[in-house]
Amino acid sequence: MNRLINIVANSHFFKGDVGYHLVRSSMVIIFVLFGYQKWFEYEAQTLIPFIKYGPLTFWMHSVFGIQGASYFLGVSEWLTAALLMWGFWNKKAGALGALLSVGTFITTLSIIPFMPDGWNEAAGFPAMQGNVAFLMKDVVLLAVSVYLLQQDLARSLAPTDKQRVCCEVHQLPATATAEAAYMEHFVG
Repeated sequence: MNRLINIVANSHFFKGDVGYHLVRSSMVIIFVLFGYQKWFEYEAQTLIPFIKYGPLTFWMHSVFGIQGASYFLGVSEWLTAALLMWGFWNKKAGALGALLSVGTFITTLSIIPFMPDGWNEAAGFPAMQGNVAFLMKDVVLLAVSVYLLQQDLARSLAPTDKQRVCCEVHQLPATATAEAAYMEHFVG
């Protein structure tokens, strides 16, 4: 068993940030597909109880109407997907996308206590049913969003190699060695 673990752990596939990239890719796919659904009548109708009973979403039907609320959510989800996608190249954009993702799943999880018929009467709590059972996946999606936010903030605040070398050179005493290192790194 140890040999198998060592082989897998040392494989090229598990080197670097593969898990981080898979998580980001998965979230982009989820937001693209969920956002796409929002453009159709069937989804607008399906969302009625989620919006109606949500403490953070109850106002949407009165402001946008049933289909308009669905469009609003679709645009929000596609914006989140775009920022998460951009996060592959720009960690600050990724952090903003992850922050929107965290907000999305806090919003959806806030619906659970208010959703009627969410708990099976015969079995009692915690026997979920219907819409509550559907919303429980958002616990994991919230955790993933927090992970991405934490990673993107850390990566966007971490100094780059160029910044690190520049700072190191400027902290050295003004000697010929320091000047040579600076010239070699930045002038070429």
